[in-house]
This record gives sequence, C-alpha cells and structure tokens, in this order.
Amino acid sequence: QVALQNGMERVQLFFLKNKCRLPLNPSLVAKELNIKACSFFSSNAVPLKVALINADPLGEEINVMFKVGEDLRQDMLALQMIKIMDKIWLQEGLDLRMVIFKCLSTGKDRGMVELVPASDTLRKIQVEYGVTGSFKDKPLAEWLRKYNPTEEEYEKASENFIYSCAGCCVATYVLGICDRHNDNIMLRNTGHMFHIDFGKFLGHAQMFGSFKRDRAPFVLTSDMAYVINGGEKPTIRFQLFVDLCCQAYNLIRKHASLFLNLLSLMLSSGLPELSGIQDLKYVQDALQPQTTDAEATIFFTRLIESSLGSVATKFNFFIHNLAQLRFSGLPSNDEPILSFSAKTYSLKQDGRIKQVSVFTYQKRYNPDKHYIYVVRVLREGQVEPTFVFRTFDEFQELHNKLGILFPLWKLPGFPNKMVLGRTHIKDVAAKRKVELNSYIQSLMNSSPEVAECDLVYTFFHPLLRDDKMEGIDGIARPADTSPSSPTSGKVGGEVKLSISYRNSTLFIMVMHIKDLVTEDGADPNPYVKTYLLPDTHKTSKRKTKISRKTRNPTFNEMLVYSGYSMETLKQRELQLSVLSAESLRENFFLGGITLPLKDFNLSKETVNWYRL
Repeated sequence: QVALQNGMERVQLFFLKNKCRLPLNPSLVAKELNIKACSFFSSNAVPLKVALINADPLGEEINVMFKVGEDLRQDMLALQMIKIMDKIWLQEGLDLRMVIFKCLSTGKDRGMVELVPASDTLRKIQVEYGVTGSFKDKPLAEWLRKYNPTEEEYEKASENFIYSCAGCCVATYVLGICDRHNDNIMLRNTGHMFHIDFGKFLGHAQMFGSFKRDRAPFVLTSDMAYVINGGEKPTIRFQLFVDLCCQAYNLIRKHASLFLNLLSLMLSSGLPELSGIQDLKYVQDALQPQTTDAEATIFFTRLIESSLGSVATKFNFFIHNLAQLRFSGLPSNDEPILSFSAKTYSLKQDGRIKQVSVFTYQKRYNPDKHYIYVVRVLREGQVEPTFVFRTFDEFQELHNKLGILFPLWKLPGFPNKMVLGRTHIKDVAAKRKVELNSYIQSLMNSSPEVAECDLVYTFFHPLLRDDKMEGIDGIARPADTSPSSPTSGKVGGEVKLSISYRNSTLFIMVMHIKDLVTEDGADPNPYVKTYLLPDTHKTSKRKTKISRKTRNPTFNEMLVYSGYSMETLKQRELQLSVLSAESLRENFFLGGITLPLKDFNLSKETVNWYRL
C-alpha cells in the first residue's frame, strides 16, 4: 500500500499541468488522481484500481483497473465476441441482460479495464460464509436478498440472475473460456452475473500438475442453482433457465461461420492461444454445426447436467479461497461487516444495549423449511424492546468474525452446528434457543471492547426484513403446500413435448414436466414411458431416464420411432405415462395423456404443453 501511494504521488505530478482523456472512454476527462481511493487487487498480476477525479464538476468519480503482465488483446477479442453474441440474441428478441464492459490494450502486456459498479466477486460473497463457502448453497441468494430486501426487488434480481447466467454459460462454453474460478466471476447487486479475465480461452485450460483445473463444460454450481430455483428443490424456473440456454445456443449456432471467419482474421495477430487452425476447430466443435436444433438442445442439456454435477468446480473455488487467505481479514470500513447487513452500525449510532435475549423461535418457509430465532433487544432510553430475527447461520457468522477481530480474547463457546439426523426440526430449534441465549448473555457480559464493538451492534441492529416480519406469534405454513394434507388419489401436472417427423421417423422430445402431484406429498422420482397404440406386443415402448426427487423435472430427451410412414402414423395414438421409480415398492402412476397423431401437422415441428 505504501509503494502504491508513493507511485501514485509521482503520477499525480503529471496532473499539475495536464488533464487527461480516458483511453477507455475518450468522452471522460480526468483532472487529477484521488490517491486515497486508489488500491490494488489480490490476483497474480496485482492490478491497480485507479480513482480519477472527473474534470466535469457534475460528473461521478472515474474508476478503472490498470493491469500489467497480461496480453489484454485476448480479453478485448473475447469481449467483442460476447458483444456480437449479445447483438444476435437481441436481434432475435432474446434479452439475456448481459453485462458488457470495456477493455483496452494500451501497450505490450498492459492496459485498462472498466470497473463495473455495485458488483463483487463470487469469492468475496462466498467467504462471508467461511473459507468453505463455495460448498454451501445459500450465499449468493442471501447476498442478493441483502441488497434486494422486498419480494418484488428480489424477484427482479433473481430473474436478472437466471437470464444473465444462461448467457454466461453459452458464451463461455462456445469460446472455451477457461481458468474459471470464483475471483473472475462477478455478481451485481441487481442480480446480473458476468465473467472477467479472459486470459485462457479456446479450450486452453489452466493446468494443476497434469490435471485440467476446468473439468466442467462451464461454471454452474449448486449455489447458482439455488438462486435459479428459488430454493433447494428443482422448480419450473430451472426449466426456464434450460430453455434460455438452449435457445441462446441454437441462435449462435446459426451464425457459426461469422464467428469462425472473425476469429480466423486474428490468426496472424500473435495471440498465443489463437495461432492455428486447431484453435478454430475448438469453436467449430463447440457449435456442433452438423446437428439439428433438437439434437443441439439435447446436447446442451447434458452439458448443464454435467456442469451442475461437477464437484471439481466447487473444489477449484475452495482452493482459490485458500490461496487468497493471505489477503483476508475483516472488510474495510466501506464494505459490509456482516453478509446480511448492507451497512455497519455502532453503539454511538444506535444507543447502548441494556438487555438482550433469545425470546423464542419460529418456523419459516423461504421456500424451504427452517427455524429463525427472535431476539429481544432493549436499549437505554427505550420503553419498548425491539425484536430482530436471526438464523443460526447468522449467529455462527457473528461468532466466526468475532474470532477474527479478537484472536487473543477468550470468547464464549458457540453451540455445535453438527446435529445427528435432521437439523430443521422443532427439538433442535428448542435446544439451540437455550444455547444461543446462553451465548449472547456471556457475550454481552464480556469485556466492553468485545460487547460494544461495531460487529456486535451491527448484528443487533434492526434490518428492513425485521420490520416486515409478521409479529412474534409464529407464521403458519401456506395450506396448499402442507404435507399433512395429502392429495389423495389425485394426478396432475403438465408435460412439454416437441413432436416432429422426417425421413420416415417420428421424433418425440420430452422436454419438461411441471407441478406433479403425489398422494403422500413426497417428491417423486419421475420418468416418462410412451407407446404407439395399437400395440398388442408392446414393441413400441420407449422410456426416458429417471429424474430424482423432483416435481418439476427437465428431460430434453428424444424418443425415436423409425420406419413409420405418414399414413400409418395418422392411424396411431401416442400414449404417454409419467411414473415414479421406487426402489422399495412398485412404481406408481403420476399422470398420463393420449394424443391422436391425426390431430398433428407432422410436416412441421409442434411444441406445446399438455395437461396430464
């Protein structure tokens, strides 16, 4: 930091006699540096954050990154390719809400990069939940909820996340962008996700010994899926995400020659990772030019499944968190001190706490069942106490950060998080209420340096969500999702099919199913079975794979019937059944439909939802 300050003071001498137009955006003029606001990033090249004072008195401060040690021409090329993809999608009416920032190489292995405001790296978000935060599902959702506290704001941010994540998955796969870790994937407060740092592309993966660091086709982790689904279980929102990915992928495939021609023009530029025909072949293979849109949809769906199931990506993120620990500690003053509070609060601001206790606990569904603890806080000068609502994980975060802040103090013992069996049950919540109350009593009776620090006062400061909580009498679960009221004997749901015919072959693509119903309220293991009737010998049976524990499965699987003339099919009916595969009992029926094929124009593809 001292070296940075000294160096910036030398640069400031330039501004004594000069103003400077910003190379990234020549319409902006800087009159001097704001040296105190300059800093550096902790990645290998240690790029600088340069803060410049705008010559326009009404203009905002100008923040850019200056980087030395990497060929930014490659970043420029990758960003131009992504910008062209976005233009293609927009022309076709598909807005994936991409964040496109500017990048300019200003010399050999050096250049400027635009800094996107109100954004953080996934690493920074995840390590709020400890070094193993990359293995947890809720950090991204809770971070977005912190900046979007109302339901309407959070829904909009979640939607932005779904669309932009789909665009990122397709763009990074097609361009073979590698060395993907949680320090070069970023998230805006508004939910827009975007990638930075394109030093490895066209499939040139970062190596870890003899292993590729990038083992998944693209980055799609369970904490991203948690935001997409709106919880732990698959919902129709994930089906929207899959459809967006496949639609975006097929639109880019139609322009395969454009991308190959543009990249081929750069072969003589001297970029180390774009030097020969084999590099272009990566993009050609990724775009699958010989396949139909339906086959490409199936292919990309399998890529999504592969990426989502990759433990290697989370492990890569975890290794990156460890590597960055040398720069760690508590956030600086201008950053949130707790992951669930956007600001820092103090005793001076809020008033001294006289009494605090864990008053009760409540069951919540958001959307998954969990318990939240109601904390009663009474301050000096207040007649009535305030109530704040905190989860067990938030208490854990407070304890962990107190340990960082006061490494030499003996802090009270924190309740054990490990519980044999289920954690979200009433008995566990009742036991934890007593333990957490004992913990905060010990904490508030400890040394004033600890009990009166900003971290503790921020924890007990009322948040917007606390004001919106419905009293302290507990919140009942919505009746329509109660497992105690089973839907006896009911079947329900809808299935999305694509039906087409060519070369004497009938193609049935089973795409999605939504809103399946079971008698016992448990999540089924659905699969689809079809027949072409009449079929006395049952030779026309076709089946999809089994989806596990979901009412909203995505299949995108093709069931094929070869050797049938159009006239023969007009006399047949497609019988489709949805069943649940059970290991300890007989498979049971979830719903079905019979579709007379004479009702379809088989000369063109029909895509539709059908009620079971």
